[in-house]
Amino acid sequence: MDQFHDWKNNLDRFFGQDFWNEFEGVIKPPIPAMNMYQYDNEVLCIFDIPGLDDAKKVDVYVEHASLTVKGMVEIDHRGGQQIKSELPQGVFERTITLPFAVRSDKIQATYRNGLLTIQLYRWISDKSKSQRVPIRYLED
Repeated sequence: MDQFHDWKNNLDRFFGQDFWNEFEGVIKPPIPAMNMYQYDNEVLCIFDIPGLDDAKKVDVYVEHASLTVKGMVEIDHRGGQQIKSELPQGVFERTITLPFAVRSDKIQATYRNGLLTIQLYRWISDKSKSQRVPIRYLED
C-alpha cells in the first residue's frame, strides 16, 4: 500500500494536485448517486443515501438554480474486522446545477427505503406574469 501512496505523491508533484480533479467522476463516482427528472414547472431529484437512520443528519439547501445535499451516513457495525468497503459512509456533500431557478419557499423532501426525494418548483418572477397595463386617458 505504501508503494501506491508513493506513486500517487510522485504523480501529484509531476501533474499538480488539481490534475486528479479532472478524473474524479471517472475514477470515483459522485456520492451520493442521484437521478434528476424535469417536468414543465418542476424538478424531481432522487438521491441514493443508504443507511440513513436520522433525517436530521442530512441538510438540503436551495439557492436560485442549485441544490446542495450534505450530511453523514454512519454504518454502525460492532465487532469483526472490516475487510471490504463498498458502501458509501461518512461525510458527503454534493451540489447539483438545476435546469432552471426554483422557489426556495416551496420544497418537499422525503426519505424512504434509502432514497431521498426532493421536489422543487420553478420560480416565476413577478415580471414574467401577465399584468394589466393601466391606460391613462389623455384629453384633447
